Amino acid sequence: MAQQPIIKITSLDVARRAGVSQSAVSRVFTPGGSASKRTVEKVRQAAQEMGYRPNVLARAMITGKSRIIGLVVAYLDNQFYPLAVERLSVALQKQGYHVLVFMAPTSNSDVEQVVQEILDYQVDGIVLASVLMSSPLAARCDDLGIPVVLFNRTQPDARLASVSSNNVEGGRQIAHHLVTGGAQRIGYIAGFEGASTQIDREAGFLAGLAELGTTIKYRGVGHFDYDGACKAARDMFAEPDRPDAVFVCNDHMAFAVMDVLRSQLGLDVPGDVAIAGFDDVPIAAWPAYDLTSYRQPLDAMVAQTIDTLMERINDETVLPRHHVLDGHLVIRSSTR
Repeated sequence: MAQQPIIKITSLDVARRAGVSQSAVSRVFTPGGSASKRTVEKVRQAAQEMGYRPNVLARAMITGKSRIIGLVVAYLDNQFYPLAVERLSVALQKQGYHVLVFMAPTSNSDVEQVVQEILDYQVDGIVLASVLMSSPLAARCDDLGIPVVLFNRTQPDARLASVSSNNVEGGRQIAHHLVTGGAQRIGYIAGFEGASTQIDREAGFLAGLAELGTTIKYRGVGHFDYDGACKAARDMFAEPDRPDAVFVCNDHMAFAVMDVLRSQLGLDVPGDVAIAGFDDVPIAAWPAYDLTSYRQPLDAMVAQTIDTLMERINDETVLPRHHVLDGHLVIRSSTR
């Protein structure tokens, strides 16, 4: 028996069934479109009865707006970023946008390839979380009128807006907390050396120590990686004259450091060594870690990112700005 052809229902068919104009159907299915409650009810009932679904791609071709935002993220093993991706996605969906999430490696050449793929979707905007953008690619986005917002990163490029927490102040507060707690032999474990978050946190930490007449005695690099942080901790504590306090550039690495100190080296935290991290992800409050950490204002950062992106999408004359939001230090039992 021959299979019956599938009949494609159009917006005109729905309009006839609902007794409204085709433009009214379009307004009902356009986020932010204006239609009376009665019209919305009639159109949605007719659409449901007929099995109609709006063609988003076709509408994008007509309006020139895809209602799609590209979200690029790396470091998903860092617990801060799954939370950020979830909240950014929900917030954008509330604004009537679809979100395409792309995973990006940390090398700039591969990131550029990912963003080139995003541009093929004719996105209305791009959010880069924990990722930098090359200057040629920033120029191309600017030429195309596609706003780009860096989330939890900054970059010295006037074409890119950014939203970050006050990493410098966070590092400074941690320095003061450790020193006033009695620390004398202080260590620091850095993240990826090229990241603005790493640069700013270390700069703030060193400035805070200098204010109190001291500096770091030990330094390692964990590259924002669990295994990398484990190695950095083992190397740092290999000598008899070991640190009595360590600031680790983010919580993800701080958990690794605490695991090594307690499980492999048999040290007590904070009895033998105080540990502080940065981000204050939910796991930091778990009894197994109870980690002192500088809390990034995630909800405020997400809200500012959305506001910045929408402002630039709706008005191309708005100049990109850099937003720095204050967090606060959460003191727990991993420090004295």
